[in-house]
Amino acid sequence: MARLDGKVALISGGARGMGESEARLFAQEGAAVVIGDILDTEGEAVATSINDAGGRCLYVHLDVRDEGEWQAAVAEAVSRFGSLDVLVNNAGIGSSPFPIHEEPVDLWDRTIDVNLKGVFLGTRSAIPAMLDAGGGSIINISSQLGIVGVPYSGAAYQTAKGGVRIFTKAAALQYAPRGIRVNSVHPGPIETDMTRAGRNDPERLEMMLSRIPMGRYGEPEEVANAVLYLASDEASFVTGSEVVVDGGWTAQ
Repeated sequence: MARLDGKVALISGGARGMGESEARLFAQEGAAVVIGDILDTEGEAVATSINDAGGRCLYVHLDVRDEGEWQAAVAEAVSRFGSLDVLVNNAGIGSSPFPIHEEPVDLWDRTIDVNLKGVFLGTRSAIPAMLDAGGGSIINISSQLGIVGVPYSGAAYQTAKGGVRIFTKAAALQYAPRGIRVNSVHPGPIETDMTRAGRNDPERLEMMLSRIPMGRYGEPEEVANAVLYLASDEASFVTGSEVVVDGGWTAQ
């Protein structure tokens, strides 16, 4: 029996990177998957690829800052597949490392809106459907920088990811009696489009690798495996927790 047989999952930011890996793995493990993103061409291609491989996947346009689009995505998942059992709040953006006194307010607002408000809106929209289904699992993708700070990453990004960590715990406590588990995953540097520019800069790459005891960037699939565990019934007694996938960054 596959680990997600009979479950329906909605994954934001599923058109590429960690979200794409999560969607492909979930489908392989038996879930019906709805992926939401603003990258329509890429998202449709991922859904087509999953379906062609024998999975069940639907793409929907989803700007995580828009409550109406979240509600439509949840409604589409329930209409197409019958329920909503798993939500992965994966979508996120980086932010430029301005000193705080020079950081543009509009950049701060956009980073908080996507990385933190988007998690709130997704959770808020999914909970009624999960209550109808008798419970569910919400996995919020934070960062190792939601646990520890660094001086060379944007304050907005770190603030948003730290907010995701505490929001996860608040939601877990509120909904534990009603069968909804809420956990956060904290990836370190991962080989995705978001980190490509830094990996292509030899000086920054050397600095980043010096912070990772395992001496390498992680792979999206390594994060997806942690998310899969939290989505599955194997994690039935796990809520309010943080799973760190960072090659040892936060152990120092």
